[in-house]
Amino acid sequence: MKKVSRLIAITVALVFATESIALAIGSKSAAYFGGTVMAFEGATDPVEGVLDTKNSEQLVFTSVEKKFRGKTFSIPYARVLDLEYGQKAGRRVGTAVATTVLLGPIGLLSLLSKKRKHYLTIGFKDTTDKDQVAVIELGKDIVRATLPIVETRSGKKIEYQDEEARKSGR
Repeated sequence: MKKVSRLIAITVALVFATESIALAIGSKSAAYFGGTVMAFEGATDPVEGVLDTKNSEQLVFTSVEKKFRGKTFSIPYARVLDLEYGQKAGRRVGTAVATTVLLGPIGLLSLLSKKRKHYLTIGFKDTTDKDQVAVIELGKDIVRATLPIVETRSGKKIEYQDEEARKSGR
């Protein structure tokens, strides 16, 4: 009986851990979260990929997801109209449930930790001079490097949604 309950507890923990991992992007990755970019038309979830800031003329996003693998879009820095950076903080509920199942009430302490998602919104003109927008989720390890690069190369100041985002972006 004890083995069965332990097996159930481990299974529940893995389900919650897998769910939270599947919804998160890597710390050095990025995801096209939404906007008017035609390359990812029809995407119902964020499209994970790689953000290339090495090119001095344009910001390039390349998808690594199965459905859109290899598709790219680029935003010429000269055509950027505005930049906005913000965060969304949330509690690690899935982790708390899993650790509570495994460790008992002590697992509830994981509710005290927060996860942050980092979003860069870029307004730009496309090649036909139409206004476009791209919302890109940035992994936590590339935020501080990406923001100053995009700001400097575009010549546009980043608007921060709040003081917390300003602190995190610097």
